Amino acid sequence: MLSYDELESMEIDEKCKRILLALGKIYEAEGFVEISSAHVSGISYDNIGEEGLEWLKSIRGRVKVRTTLNPAGMDLEKWKEMGISEEFRKKQLEIIEVFEKIGAEITLTCTPYYLLKPKFGEHLAWAESSAIVYVNSIIGARTNRESGISALASAIAGVSPYYGLHIKENRAPTIVVRASGDLSVVGYKAGMELAGEIPYFIFDRNVSRDELKLLSASIAATGNVAMFHAEGITPEWKDFEKPSERVEIEGKMERKCDADLIAIGCPHCSKEELEQILRLLDGRKVKRELWIFTSRSVAFESKKVVEELEKLGAKVFRDTCMVVSPATEKFSCVMVNSGKALEYLPKKRRVEVAFGSLKECIEMAVS
Repeated sequence: MLSYDELESMEIDEKCKRILLALGKIYEAEGFVEISSAHVSGISYDNIGEEGLEWLKSIRGRVKVRTTLNPAGMDLEKWKEMGISEEFRKKQLEIIEVFEKIGAEITLTCTPYYLLKPKFGEHLAWAESSAIVYVNSIIGARTNRESGISALASAIAGVSPYYGLHIKENRAPTIVVRASGDLSVVGYKAGMELAGEIPYFIFDRNVSRDELKLLSASIAATGNVAMFHAEGITPEWKDFEKPSERVEIEGKMERKCDADLIAIGCPHCSKEELEQILRLLDGRKVKRELWIFTSRSVAFESKKVVEELEKLGAKVFRDTCMVVSPATEKFSCVMVNSGKALEYLPKKRRVEVAFGSLKECIEMAVS
């Protein structure tokens, strides 16, 4: 653990140092804990803009820990296919070049846990709300809800202010949630109803890691939630006394419109999800636009599956997603299976959004 004086004396970018010192004082951190990795969000040019790009260019030094990046505003190779302009492409590549120069890995994914593979109890400085919830809850590593800027500052310094979810006792559950139905919808509703809480979920069935990933994304999008516990599943569920307050949440939702785009992969699809989509298509050709988003690493690992999906008319994009890319603005109604996309697309892309299970989304795509 570094003291304030020790951080003050570090020879690192002054802006990054001041950010961390200020955060430490605001949150009354006792010091600064060493981190094993950082994950930086908000790197789409659509998010950063000119002022943000100039600020990034002013950063001096290189990252001290493994540092990954969230999705960009386009697929770096298929940007024309997405309808991205040459000007946007140029600016997006400038942003990526800056991160490359300071030593960040050009991962461009919201699922860094597939790459970094953090271990239980490790301290991290991650932005990207869905990854924060997933890594705190499912893996048991420790990070607060960092912004892209604070995560970058921690990457440069190699430390993060020691407060909040870095401390064991602050990770205790605050409310029991009996949950049924679609977990993405459960998370969407739980975030709105239980903002700022640490839920202790009791599910009525066995659930998959991919369902927990969707839950993590939706609960973070609609509420200030950074972790949860799940009985019999998450690594810390036995470590604390079970809360007395209880609620029930049913994962049911009716949200329809005539979709001209079906978008899957918020968060980015895993290898298993790509395989599931291929099984659900069952050799049928896509009749509406079906965009599937995943990471470079998963796409490479699933090369044959990606080829089969594209033969059936699906478009598989890497490096980006339907929320951070302006490409989805040209559609009128987007159908998703993600509570996070359901929350953000109307606000960020000004489109109507329909919601359905993965199976329902695929049935819409072939109809």
